[in-house]
Amino acid sequence: MAKIKVIKKRVEELIPYSRNSRTHSDAQVAQIAASIREFGFMNPVLVDAENNIIAGHGRVLAARKLGLDEVPCVLHDHLTETQRKAYILADNKMALNAGWDEDMLRLELRELGDMGFNLEITGFGLEEAGTLLLEGEEEEGEEESHQTLSDRFGVPPFSVLNAREGWWQDRKKAWISKGIKSEDGRDDLLTYAASSQPPEILTIKTKYQKKLGREVSWKEFVESHPDLPYQKGTSVFDPVLCEVAYRWFSPQGGVVVDPFAGGSVRGIVASTLGRRYVGQDLSERQVEANRIQAESLVSSSDPSPTWIVGDSCDIDKTCEGVEADMLFTCPPYADLEVYSNDPKDLSNMKYEDFIDAYRTIIRKSCSLLKENRFAVIVVGEVRAKKGEYYNFVGDTIGAFISAGMKYYNEMILVTNVGSLAMRAGEGFTKSRKIGKTHQNVLVFVKGDPKLATANCGTCEFGDL
Repeated sequence: MAKIKVIKKRVEELIPYSRNSRTHSDAQVAQIAASIREFGFMNPVLVDAENNIIAGHGRVLAARKLGLDEVPCVLHDHLTETQRKAYILADNKMALNAGWDEDMLRLELRELGDMGFNLEITGFGLEEAGTLLLEGEEEEGEEESHQTLSDRFGVPPFSVLNAREGWWQDRKKAWISKGIKSEDGRDDLLTYAASSQPPEILTIKTKYQKKLGREVSWKEFVESHPDLPYQKGTSVFDPVLCEVAYRWFSPQGGVVVDPFAGGSVRGIVASTLGRRYVGQDLSERQVEANRIQAESLVSSSDPSPTWIVGDSCDIDKTCEGVEADMLFTCPPYADLEVYSNDPKDLSNMKYEDFIDAYRTIIRKSCSLLKENRFAVIVVGEVRAKKGEYYNFVGDTIGAFISAGMKYYNEMILVTNVGSLAMRAGEGFTKSRKIGKTHQNVLVFVKGDPKLATANCGTCEFGDL
């Protein structure tokens, strides 16, 4: 057998077969181009003595897309015209007749993904590769217990958590029906928010602002219109998010520390799920309301939640001796809501002072966390008075990294639109402000994430 010789030929000299029945979409040509860019021109074009392309039409199209002047070719001048026609068909069809060992394919894709390789360069689209990997996980689960991802983890462990889904809403109602009232202990003015009010309330507020010729806060509006039928309850922290966070990132029987305890939800859900909760809040009134709820809602067989009154800047002292298996919290969103007149209240501070105190609290709270454990914090961007974002999410990430934590996961919690559909148009028209319908759920790890995962134990998710 003669030795195959690879020669370079100019792309413009190569002649496509006019009756080639194999098609190449723009998307496929782009994939081939990406492959050539990553690996080089690994597979030469097959040509005859007259530079007619026998095999490699797609590669030539990709070369043109990349602007290549020359491509490697192999000359085959021994074929008859009939053989050349037949081989063009055979070369395309026989590749299609091959199958896949799907278990081996998933293993290869998973390892490449873990190495950070762009799977699209393999020819598998992200959706196709994701579906293959997901099916593999579900099949593995079915072999063991016939469970889907949702059965095993409540919701699939993806980066988007959709609180609008029917399952999520039903689960939330089941939690709240247990008697959780997170708004108890708060000033009534804090439970009124635009996202929860009926249209007639928003219309009255808009007319009032036009009459005054300026925008007014909800606090000012409520004080001037005390008898309107406001809706409350928007301050309830989502119990389903609590459940997901606890089940995913903390062990059964573990200790959860919360430096911004606020309402009762995180403590009651933690206790119901067998976690020992230790939260701190500046408001004595709020803590007392939380304790009263816990007495009536937490079973005697579950660990009772603990709330401590005090400034979280001193949490290393007030919670001295606590060895936490998880940090889970939701801080005040800068000055979005002012919770009290206490000068120690972060919501009263200018943003620069707020962030300084915030970093201190994060650092001291993380010091209570055992090695190889997770921290989960729910945050959202906050606009300054002139409309620009403070970059609160970025500052939160920086605070945890400065505290020695590793930034590990980010999830987006998609929340209900509520009355935003009515308000977004006016805000967008005036200032191009985008209506915000999500929160950021950030996950950090102290130590080794694999050891932290092992310390969480098995993730079990069933009925309440």
